[in-house]
Amino acid sequence: MKEWFTYIVQFLADAFTREGFAHRVLGLPELASSTGQGVDDLLVYVHWLMLALFVGWVAYFGYVLFRFNAKRNQAASYEGSTSKVPSGVELAIVAIEAVLLLGVAIPLWGKNVNQFPKPENATVIQIMAQQFAWNARYPGLDGKFGRQDMKLIATDNVFGVDPADPAGKDDIQILNEIHVPVNKPVLIYLSSKDVIHSLKLVAMRITQDAIPGLRIPCTFTPNKIGRYQIECAQLCGGGHSAMSGGFVVVQSQEDFDAWLKSKSGATTSFE
Repeated sequence: MKEWFTYIVQFLADAFTREGFAHRVLGLPELASSTGQGVDDLLVYVHWLMLALFVGWVAYFGYVLFRFNAKRNQAASYEGSTSKVPSGVELAIVAIEAVLLLGVAIPLWGKNVNQFPKPENATVIQIMAQQFAWNARYPGLDGKFGRQDMKLIATDNVFGVDPADPAGKDDIQILNEIHVPVNKPVLIYLSSKDVIHSLKLVAMRITQDAIPGLRIPCTFTPNKIGRYQIECAQLCGGGHSAMSGGFVVVQSQEDFDAWLKSKSGATTSFE
């Protein structure tokens, strides 16, 4: 009994903190990026508003049942309520929603689609989605990507890399496992080999469609070492569920450098 009481007290205490409300009350999944905090904050603010509205409307409904019941109002009133309180409350709700939309949601969206880290300050990765896997390409130890040509795209060359370009000899191509260093911005250039896919990294709080013929940038900054699942947020065919076989592996800078060195110049495997 004491344990239950302690749990309830802790639950209620957490409900009034931003992080506690997000994870203990709303049950949001683990957050592993600093850039995703704004998404969680927006969800918390919206649910706080919805909770306040729920409590307010239920209380108002109870008041109306009591105030205007048949015993207290034998005769109908053709005038009705003349109070300006309902109008004031509705305007206040609209104002709060406008603040959330114009002051939080749109600036957050604008930052995510317009403000990207400089390539020299980020881990730059090209990702090519296909039915039903995620191909990733890194520049080698020289930090430069080899030349690409769409005409060269084939089953064994999904990025269309020019084999004659020496800058691409040490480039790294892997399947379904993307390695990144912790606490460093990641800049992804996303495309698709076949149909429309959608890169969804729940722990990083990003989702971006992958469209054939387009190279779309997206970014996040991981802040927690671990292994996080990649999902496809678009129904992309009969093997759609296999897209969840991809993972993002967040490592220390030292471990990432060692992994990069071990892969640079190695033969790419697509099995």
